[in-house]
Amino acid sequence: MNKEEFRNKKSALLTDMRALLDSGDIKGAEQKKQELEALDEQFELQARQAANLRAELGNESTTTLENIKNGDVKMNNTETGLNSLEYRNAFMNYVMNGVRSEILRNEDATTTTSTAAAVIPTVVLDRIIAKLETESVMYNLVTKTNYKGGLSIPTVSVKPTASWVNENAGSEKKAITTGSITFTYHKLRIAIAASLEVETMSLSAFETFVVNLIGTAMANAIDDAIINGNGTTQPLGILNNASGKQAVVSGQLLTIAKGAGLSYSVLVNAEAALPSQYENGAVWIMSKKSFMSFMGMVDDDGQPVGRVNYGLGGKPERYLLGREVVITDKVADFAASPSADTTFAGIVNPKDYILNINLNLTVKQYEDNDTDATIRKAAMLVDGKLVDNGSLVVLKVSGT
Repeated sequence: MNKEEFRNKKSALLTDMRALLDSGDIKGAEQKKQELEALDEQFELQARQAANLRAELGNESTTTLENIKNGDVKMNNTETGLNSLEYRNAFMNYVMNGVRSEILRNEDATTTTSTAAAVIPTVVLDRIIAKLETESVMYNLVTKTNYKGGLSIPTVSVKPTASWVNENAGSEKKAITTGSITFTYHKLRIAIAASLEVETMSLSAFETFVVNLIGTAMANAIDDAIINGNGTTQPLGILNNASGKQAVVSGQLLTIAKGAGLSYSVLVNAEAALPSQYENGAVWIMSKKSFMSFMGMVDDDGQPVGRVNYGLGGKPERYLLGREVVITDKVADFAASPSADTTFAGIVNPKDYILNINLNLTVKQYEDNDTDATIRKAAMLVDGKLVDNGSLVVLKVSGT
């Protein structure tokens, strides 16, 4: 697609969108807007791919990204496998209409047509992960791995240590004492509407719809699991210390008496409980409402303990006693008199949390026997654990 073809397609979409707006069809106009965004992304992606290929061939001086955007280079769809146009169209037809093309079939699997799954095209999956990274609070902060489920992984493999040795001198070999973690299979399921809201949809609009639908759902579910996961059917959450789920080092679980309220000493005691070797990288995790409760406090010299700066793009950067605060609605708000013990904040180094993901995201179709409805769902395997709880300080309010 050269620049002229791109302009023509964009002009046609803009004309259609204006006509739909004039007729009052807001839903149809929104669909055209999504198609416009997808067209821009597709053209930009193709331009970059072509520029990279030309650079590898040694022609970077004559063919640049700007040349391609200006229409000097024509581009063809040369993608193969899961990124091929044929596979992407077949995937769209499967999700929207339930028609399972031969190209989607996995010859190594023994499944029936009613339950067979189709792997999401790689180009769409990349956009889903980008969407996840944009919308998720915790996903970008933790450490990501892709170990096979069921294996016991020594913690030194995911969090290595170093030791001093003498130069050109032998030394006694000593065994390194480490613990181990085992990642299991927890299925994260995202339901997809069978009709996808419209009966007909272009490939670009369909892929944008899937990206928005799955990416947003994944971001919400993974954030909640990293903070509150039960460790049985989900990853084990950082702040889930109910019934001894997430072990907390002795002296690093601080409980506020019911009705006592927040005070400057609460922050001081939490900072004192954090070992000095875990200072770097540790952040506060709490809700916005809890942060604002601390915001009005002052220290013994009358200086505010909370601060909000505005960084790049005007995005707020929050701090308590100089430590960064990560705001998330997955943590309970502080309440002075809760009906049960409630964890409302914590300090932790997010990099000590390992999120193990199988990114071979698939879509499966099945029939609900109770409603006779055809349901399509996206599923992936996720697990997560805090491999070093030394940086974890938990604040809770007593419910009794």
